[in-house]
Parts: sequence; structure tokens; C-alpha cells
Amino acid sequence: MAHINRKYIDKHWTVFAMRGLFAGIFGLFLLFGGINNIELTISVISVFLLLIGTVDSVSALYSSTKKRGWVNSVIDAAIDVVAAVTLLFFARTDLVFSLVVISVYTIASGIIDIIHGFLSTVDPTDRFIRILTGICGCVIGAVIINSGRFEISTFLRFFGAYMLIVGVTSLIYGAHNRNQEIEDRVARKESHKSSSKSLKTKKRK
Repeated sequence: MAHINRKYIDKHWTVFAMRGLFAGIFGLFLLFGGINNIELTISVISVFLLLIGTVDSVSALYSSTKKRGWVNSVIDAAIDVVAAVTLLFFARTDLVFSLVVISVYTIASGIIDIIHGFLSTVDPTDRFIRILTGICGCVIGAVIINSGRFEISTFLRFFGAYMLIVGVTSLIYGAHNRNQEIEDRVARKESHKSSSKSLKTKKRK
């Protein structure tokens, strides 16, 4: 029987799956969409970040009902929404400001992932995924801030690559936690069967 720390199994694996799916699709869109209009592109990025922020908000609400992990989701949602609103209302027509906002968002998300990995995650696989994503975010964010001398498509590809990484790692994270949940159910059933057999044996004696 597999040893599972039930206290730290993420029951909201569907949130990670949805986040991964959205981020992956958006990453591919930025990488291969061929958009060169700065205002349209920033608007699309803003809408996407609002969508991700909504997913994180739902995760926070769910986690608050379980009284665990909701602070992490609130922080994630706040970063997404603040970046989206800033881009939509203050940086939509300014390429330099947009670069700064997206770079800061990417680095901040990376730092938060690293912190989650070290402080909020117990499972080694989950921890590795969060820290790896965080490191990628910090590195790509630093690259984005230095890509202003190139065409707009360059920094969009960097951001798209980061979104694709977030998408893939989130899907893996969600799938891993789903497997943990299934293993937990199997372990509970086996434990219940063993307890029932032991109780019957004692009664016979």
C-alpha cells in the first residue's frame, strides 16, 4: 500500500488542469498566432490574465471551504488581476510600459511559485514542479525586460513560452494530484477492509 500524506493532497486538481489548459492554449497562440498589433495583443493578454485570475479566485473560494491553501490562491489571483487591469487601462498603447508590466508579472509569478514550492508543498514531485516553474518565470521575466530593442513579436514569444511552460507543468501537477487522490481512496478502502477483517476475527475468538 502506498504511503500517502492525506492532509496535503490537493483535492482541487481540476483547477490546476483548467489553468494548465488555458495557459497552454494561450502560450501556443502567442508563439504561433502571428499578431503584431500592440494594442490588440495587450488587450488579449489582459483578458487572458483576467481569466486565469478568475480560475485562481474559484480555487481560493474552494480552498477556503476546506480551510487550507486559500491564501496561496488569493495571492495568485491578485497578481493576475492587477497585471491584467494595469495592462488594459494604463499600458495598452505603450510598448515599453507593457514590457515592464509583463516582465514584472512573470518574475513575480515565478517568485511566488518558488515560495509555494518551498513553504506550501510537501510532496517532492509537486515541490519540484512549482520550483521549476518559478525558476523559468524568473529567467524568462528577466529576458522579457531586455527584449525591448527587438520587435514586438520577440517578447510575445518569450511570454508565450512561459505560458506554455505554466500550462504543461500545471497539467502535470493536476494529473499527479488526481493520481494521489485515487491512491488515497484505494488506501482508505484497503484500510477499511483490513479493519473489518480484524474486527470479525476478534469477534470469532
